[in-house]
Amino acid sequence: MEFNFSEDQQMLQQAVREFLEGECTPEVVRGLWESETGRSPELWAQLAELGIPGLLVPEEDGGLGMDERDLVLVLEETGRAALAEPVIGTAAVGAPLLVELAAAGQGELARQWLGAVASGEARLAVGHARSPFVGDAHVAGLLLLPDGDDLHAVDPASTRLTAQPSNDQSQRLFSVEWSPSDATRVASGAAGAALQQSAFDRGALACAAQQLGVGQQLIDMGALYATQRKQFGVAIGTFQAVKHRLANAQVKVEYARAVVYRAAHSVATGQAERSLDVSMAKVAAGEAALFAAKEALQVHGAIGYAYEQDLPVWMKR
Repeated sequence: MEFNFSEDQQMLQQAVREFLEGECTPEVVRGLWESETGRSPELWAQLAELGIPGLLVPEEDGGLGMDERDLVLVLEETGRAALAEPVIGTAAVGAPLLVELAAAGQGELARQWLGAVASGEARLAVGHARSPFVGDAHVAGLLLLPDGDDLHAVDPASTRLTAQPSNDQSQRLFSVEWSPSDATRVASGAAGAALQQSAFDRGALACAAQQLGVGQQLIDMGALYATQRKQFGVAIGTFQAVKHRLANAQVKVEYARAVVYRAAHSVATGQAERSLDVSMAKVAAGEAALFAAKEALQVHGAIGYAYEQDLPVWMKR
């Protein structure tokens, strides 16, 4: 089977890359660390103008009506730029979960939120039983939370959020205290469990896609530094040992990229082996990004740990 991205998909990826290169610089990322929420309403509004939050929202609800094969390239670029905005929770997991809830009889809830997501007026946060914390719960207009096999749609105002520490200053993690009720339950039993598994697969796929971008950026930063840093009067990038480090990292990222794209196809088309493909993608991308971080740090040497360097932004991610 031939699998290539279309010209439109590649143009969308390029547009997102160019936008983030201008608007999500390392200085912007660091600046948000010091803000109260760690998030930028202005940047989120700009992302909405590009259609990113609503990429998986149906056209009748104001979205672009695309699927994960389109989104995977966009997510890769958000990883490359170290974007901290809740694209995964809102665009990759929350929005399609609402679409699935609409198909399961929760049309009123979906209609209420999908349009707001597509326009950038609302952000979503999704919890899962496999994690004790919920990312970006502090800026979400709606929380989708599990209780056993049941799934609940919860107003953040009725919860108590407790911030949790993270090694990555861009992450905003929270434990959520809340009380399940009949009024908040939107799915139960086998249907609720299936929706939670679907959300988990989409979240893992989205993280894997971002890790591709993170890994590639680390390699690019290592390569750039290798052309600038000199020893014995020549750039260290001319040394074979340095070349091999970065080349090995690039090979791992390229192999992972194919696996992640395959998983995006499985999720978008509802393949029976979806969960397996996603698991393979998450492992491959995670290992590739970690390897790239180690090799980029070795190329930089001890200066790579310095706060003034941008490398730790991506290593922590």
